Amino acid sequence: MSQAKKGDSVKIHYTGTLEDGTVFDSSAGRDPLVFTLGGGQVIVGFDEAVLGMAIGDKKKVTIPAHKAYGKKDDALVIEVPLSQVPPDLNPEVDQKLQMGGANGELVVVTVLAVTDEVVILDANPPLAGKDLTFDLELVAIS
Repeated sequence: MSQAKKGDSVKIHYTGTLEDGTVFDSSAGRDPLVFTLGGGQVIVGFDEAVLGMAIGDKKKVTIPAHKAYGKKDDALVIEVPLSQVPPDLNPEVDQKLQMGGANGELVVVTVLAVTDEVVILDANPPLAGKDLTFDLELVAIS
């Protein structure tokens, strides 16, 4: 039976959980995830976990933060004066917002805190700094 190798297009069913068992993403009830192995379309650790699997194989893997979304970067937590927040925006803790990045790209940020003077925003990916566990099932290779 052939094993998944770099350059193959694969279909994977998966469930991703955090250390406490919270499910953060799953293909359950949806089509499987399709991606090219080694194509940079998924986090490095996910790619590495699928490499060598055969159709029908199932496995559980824990991907350390450095092979997932990286460490949390304190430089990506910023304070914005309320005077610079659009007047029609009422930021709330845990709210996701978009703001312009240094190169004109849109960056998704999470509101960490709101005071009378500032809004504290976090531009780190939500899963940065976390080890991720995945239950995987390889359903197709092409």
